[in-house]
Amino acid sequence: MSLFKNIFSKDKKETLDKGLEKSKESFFGKLGKAVAGKSKVDDDVLDNLEEVLVTSDVGVNTTLKIIERIEERVARDKYMGTDELNGILREEIAGLLSETHVGEEQEFSIPTDKKPYVIMVVGVNGVGKTTTIGKLAHQFKNQGLKVVLGAGDTFRAAAIDQLQVWAERVDVPIIKQKMGSDPASVAFDTLNSAVADNADIVLIDTAGRLHNKINLMNELSKVKRVMQKVVPDAPHEVLLVLDGSTGQNAFEQAKQFTKATEVTSLAVTKLDGTAKGGVVIGISDQFQIPVKYIGVGEGIEDLQVFNKFEFVDSFFKI
Repeated sequence: MSLFKNIFSKDKKETLDKGLEKSKESFFGKLGKAVAGKSKVDDDVLDNLEEVLVTSDVGVNTTLKIIERIEERVARDKYMGTDELNGILREEIAGLLSETHVGEEQEFSIPTDKKPYVIMVVGVNGVGKTTTIGKLAHQFKNQGLKVVLGAGDTFRAAAIDQLQVWAERVDVPIIKQKMGSDPASVAFDTLNSAVADNADIVLIDTAGRLHNKINLMNELSKVKRVMQKVVPDAPHEVLLVLDGSTGQNAFEQAKQFTKATEVTSLAVTKLDGTAKGGVVIGISDQFQIPVKYIGVGEGIEDLQVFNKFEFVDSFFKI
């Protein structure tokens, strides 16, 4: 099928295949049991398939959409063998993701008409937020872009230290203050420094607390307002980082953060150590916010630009 041509480099595609291995094995194990002893797709198979998708963390609403699409095809084609199910699932899920993702970015890129381009990174503690910022800084720097980091998670000393380690590893400047400082003040200093330094891109870390949505909302709003004193339309992007290995909990975090602030893009991390990779399909569909990056390994290069066709191809590769 032409949609599934190899767009990534061979190395990146192999990393993606390997990163989704656990999810794929779990999914196909369940799918094999769902169609055991059946030669055609009937109501029983569809009921079993529904359970397979839900237990693979695709999410109830997205699962119902997929089942509905397959039911329409069964009704239209009159007969559908269970041996065709893999290909049909692959097509329907790719089609579903196509409705959410407009266009495809093939590399780490930023608009050239915004300078500095400001990305505010949000997400709860432990999802891989700081690591994602470090890996993004590495990717952008590799393209010859001038990157500045802002240590806006002043709630935890460990967060500031961790971002400092990444700044040194990638060899980019970091703006930080001591623990307990006002995050908005850090953002203000970071943008001032970036403008003075003629930087291309700014990555601002934020506190990962979700114990009180009102506090979070107020804090993020304040950070935005203060940034706009330096760069009037900042932030240009609000990137929410979600831990794919938490499955349905990632949905809940996405719900909370999209209520607390205007999220414009998503990164789903830790897909390599889990069988819950199906969560990317559900999150892409349910939130109508593009999944921009996925984490499929520990290495600095293992944060990839999300490509729906490559993802579905790896997920359904036998």
